[in-house]
Amino acid sequence: MLYICATPIGNLKDITLRVLDTLREVDLIAAEDTRHTRILLSAYDIHTPLESFHEHSSPEKADMLMGKLHEGLDIAYVSDAGEPLISDPGAVLVSRCIEEGIPFTSLPGASALPDALIMSGMETERFVFEGFLPRDKKAFREAVKRLGSEPGTVVIYEAPHRLKKTLAALSDGLGGHRRIAICRELTKKYEEVIRTDLAGASSYYEENEPRGEYVLVLEGARGADPEDRGSGYDTLPVPEHVKMYEEQGLSRMEAMKAAAKDRGVRKSDIYKELLRRGENDTKGS
Repeated sequence: MLYICATPIGNLKDITLRVLDTLREVDLIAAEDTRHTRILLSAYDIHTPLESFHEHSSPEKADMLMGKLHEGLDIAYVSDAGEPLISDPGAVLVSRCIEEGIPFTSLPGASALPDALIMSGMETERFVFEGFLPRDKKAFREAVKRLGSEPGTVVIYEAPHRLKKTLAALSDGLGGHRRIAICRELTKKYEEVIRTDLAGASSYYEENEPRGEYVLVLEGARGADPEDRGSGYDTLPVPEHVKMYEEQGLSRMEAMKAAAKDRGVRKSDIYKELLRRGENDTKGS
């Protein structure tokens, strides 16, 4: 059996008991970076043998691992952090297992994708995951252009040395008014989420040097159009709308502001409606 195991994206406590048990019980752990994985294994006193396997590994290395699976050994595969195969290597092993009839399973856990989406306060009903945008200049420009018409929330991974370029291109291509949440160092000591628009984000990082790992959560085209801001929310009571954002981690004021943008009204209108509802609730109790 091949076990695809999710590992922490920052905080070492963000790992499931099932994954820990599996890492102890398998015959071998295939790791994207054995040095990185040893830190995790040492923290939990796990001494299972390690073998490196990453996107640049030779076909012979994949053949070796598949051979051990055919011999009846159990292998766990881990990437540096988070869910393997989500902008991380491992797809080759899964494809080979399917082709060769080797059973495999995924052991879920931490992932920057859902964590950033939740922390952003953006719409979660529909979203697309772009991973890392293309390095090729032409493909990069085409990707930015395509995202301009994407109705759902967009999640992008980005490296610190490319962040300024990406934010500038998105602002130029999509308009500086488009909302964005910039999630940095998720689950780590210096976790930070900046909720602003593309123009504000570009200005901020002209004065502040990017550091750490970033996930960008970009407002979809539907939410960015003032005429559509109320779409899907007209029948949702204002208190429930605000509560929806509070449950996603926003403060009361931030939730009111987000709800106002969704509905195409001023934040003061949301505040007045909450007061009115509160008075009605009090009278009816």
